[in-house]
Amino acid sequence: MAIAGRCKVKTVVLLGLALLSFVAEGAVPEGRRHGFRVRRNLADADADATVFDVMTYGAKADGKTDNFEPFVKAWKAACSASAPATLVIPRGTYLTGQVVFQGPCKSSNPITVKIEGTIKATTDISEYPTAEWILFELIDGLIITGSGTIDGQGASVWGYNDCSHNSGCQLLPVSIKFHRVNNSVVNGISSVNAKSFHMFITRSANITVHDLNITAPAKSPNTDGIHIGSSSFVNITNSNIGTGDDCISIGQGATNISISSVFCGPGHGISIGSLGKYKDEEDVSGIVVKNCTLSNTTNGVRIKTWPGSPPSQASSITFQDIVMDMVQNPIIIDQNYGSHKSAPSRVKVSDVHYKNIRGTSKSPVAVSLSCSSEVPCQGVQLVDIDLAYKSVRKSKRMQNSTLSASCLNVKVTSGGKQNPPACP
Repeated sequence: MAIAGRCKVKTVVLLGLALLSFVAEGAVPEGRRHGFRVRRNLADADADATVFDVMTYGAKADGKTDNFEPFVKAWKAACSASAPATLVIPRGTYLTGQVVFQGPCKSSNPITVKIEGTIKATTDISEYPTAEWILFELIDGLIITGSGTIDGQGASVWGYNDCSHNSGCQLLPVSIKFHRVNNSVVNGISSVNAKSFHMFITRSANITVHDLNITAPAKSPNTDGIHIGSSSFVNITNSNIGTGDDCISIGQGATNISISSVFCGPGHGISIGSLGKYKDEEDVSGIVVKNCTLSNTTNGVRIKTWPGSPPSQASSITFQDIVMDMVQNPIIIDQNYGSHKSAPSRVKVSDVHYKNIRGTSKSPVAVSLSCSSEVPCQGVQLVDIDLAYKSVRKSKRMQNSTLSASCLNVKVTSGGKQNPPACP
């Protein structure tokens, strides 16, 4: 009965919000494609805003009361306001199950969500009819800020994750999902112990993410830090991410993505892909990863595609000014990801640049470029690569191994320092 009651409340809230002014699905308003509209009002977003404190709407910061209804009531009031609005979650610990913050909102100013407390997810998976915990959707102009923490309490459910041996597995709830959100800034908050991905950005545009702390144990399954798919003009910077999976993963349909000044570790590195798992995937292009450090990760900078895939493309990709600190596979293209199928991948990888990548590799094969036999990689460039082999084993044979590069179905051009020597 409690779950049925909650669903009824959600339905009423969502229907009410749908009556507000309409924003076209997935559209970026004209004139905003090359900049963030929210910047215009960032400086005074709080100064003139009406504050909607969740405590006023009945929230209890006791760590055990489900705050779904107070959170949604506060959001509804803030989203319906004509003037600038700030929803505040003050210090304290707030428990909640799945909650949807849906627009479009009434004001032309960005709506602000200020998180100063700790929000904890309920652990009963039956309370999550869809694969997200906190969902922001259909919003044009959103600022999420504060010094608070989003705690997915993932340790209670990680044991149910079977994705390591089941490619068709059902992911557990994402901690924060942005769906059809445009012109947004997310900064300052922390995300810990997500049930699966910490942050998922999809069908969105003009998103800036900075100064985040994202953490989960190294053995936690599928706890990607930030995943981006079918979105454009996403900028991630000045953040610390350490998880049990990719620190940042870039999926199909991602274009014009910038990642800089990110410290990644532990985790599986910064990855483009996996691509080519499903039919009709959108192309990936315009990816720049710069000034990042990867420490004790399984991979460094990686492109991964499934074998036997439908055709698509990943192009115009740059990895530059990257530090590798004891990384197992510093530079890797894997077009036979996740399977031993004989059919080659049909994801065409091209125009890929690795520049000024330095540090230490745990593996004697520091550069592994394994491309598709059907659509070989094109335009792959290695410039100023300076990696040293540093084995964690004590065997003299391993310590004296020569660092090398391995290349398959790819012709590489190189320049500057090449350690290991580039493939011919």
